[in-house]
Amino acid sequence: MDAWNLICFLGALAVLIAFTNQFVLKLQTTIAITTGSVAISLLLILAVKLLGDESAQSLINVVSDLNFNQILLNGMLGFLLFAGAMEIDLRALRRQRWEITTLVLFSTVVSTVIVGYLSSFILGQFGWDVPFIYCLLFGALISPTDPIAVLAIIKQMQAPKNISIQVEGESLFNDGVGLVIFSTLFAVAFSGVEPTVSSVAELFLSEAVGGIVFGLVLAVVAHFLIVKSPDFNVRLLVTLAIPSAGYALAIALHVSGALAMVMCGIFIGNVTRSKGAPLARISSIRFIKNFWHATDTFLNALLFLLIGMLIVSMRLSLDEILIGLCMIPAVLFARFVSVGAPYLVFKQFRRYDLNSVRILTWGGLRGGLALAMAASIPNDTMLANGHNLHNLMVIVTYIVVIFSIVVQGLTISPLIKKSIAAAQARA
Repeated sequence: MDAWNLICFLGALAVLIAFTNQFVLKLQTTIAITTGSVAISLLLILAVKLLGDESAQSLINVVSDLNFNQILLNGMLGFLLFAGAMEIDLRALRRQRWEITTLVLFSTVVSTVIVGYLSSFILGQFGWDVPFIYCLLFGALISPTDPIAVLAIIKQMQAPKNISIQVEGESLFNDGVGLVIFSTLFAVAFSGVEPTVSSVAELFLSEAVGGIVFGLVLAVVAHFLIVKSPDFNVRLLVTLAIPSAGYALAIALHVSGALAMVMCGIFIGNVTRSKGAPLARISSIRFIKNFWHATDTFLNALLFLLIGMLIVSMRLSLDEILIGLCMIPAVLFARFVSVGAPYLVFKQFRRYDLNSVRILTWGGLRGGLALAMAASIPNDTMLANGHNLHNLMVIVTYIVVIFSIVVQGLTISPLIKKSIAAAQARA
């Protein structure tokens, strides 16, 4: 089996899990597929380690040869961010723009630093001598949150709108900011960039500002093509060109493709959609939105299955598993502090739901972006104790993400119910 056939079969498996879930488990789709990927990974480990199954081993060999950096960061990520950003409603975000901006910028940076220090401490307790820049790199990749699973639950339960807006707005924007921070630290760790304040700031600003400006230019060009085209199929093809050719061009220009895709998605989803409505039937506009929503769900499902296969191909050590388990409370603590601190200030000017910080903390799920960044760590970087940094990053990230989506995703409902009851009591 080659890489293309593997991806095709995993895509079909993701669809099968989603279909079966509708009638059996009836969980939110992302949670069901994540749980399924864990179960499949465990079965493959059992088949290879205990039964010595040659078919399972050949499958693992194919996965080991995949270029995850190319597939995930340079391929799927552009589509995921563009599709997610198209869901943003700027009118709904406007009322809480300062809160969301603070959570996106301040909270992401603070969480990165806290996780960096805590992970350095935890690794030290296990006797692992890991340079601090790698600990910060882990903090950068695990701090951005993923809105897909929890937003579906929040909308399904009709949670208070202000909480839904905060979770959605922060999650979609901090993906781009988190990736810029990760790219900056990645350059310092692996590309020989001198870790001075000026060099790091210059790299960060060129990535971030360059990505935003490029994204706006790309969005205006795409907007013109979409509005001027009378053919629905051409309009859909233009939106497909944005996260494919547009993302590739951003990488070639050395600007943040992630922020460019977020800017494009917001522009197309708000400005272009409203301008395009008079030129086309409302049903066609709705179809494009539904198409990208389905694409987003499918690619996230495929991503989790791919990473599940990658975990199986690695040599797991008890230390790495224990470190991953210890990172779960560390990441949650960093999330609570980075979100709770701004709310101490916010509450001086506006009234919020009593459970806002707890929902944002427990509902700040980690997802596909964290896994994609972890998988992009070079595979030939060895630590002082002889362990592979790539394996450590992927395994620890996988454990935190699985706990986040399966455990936190399944237990967020009681907090939302409390918020609903409190909102009804005030009314």
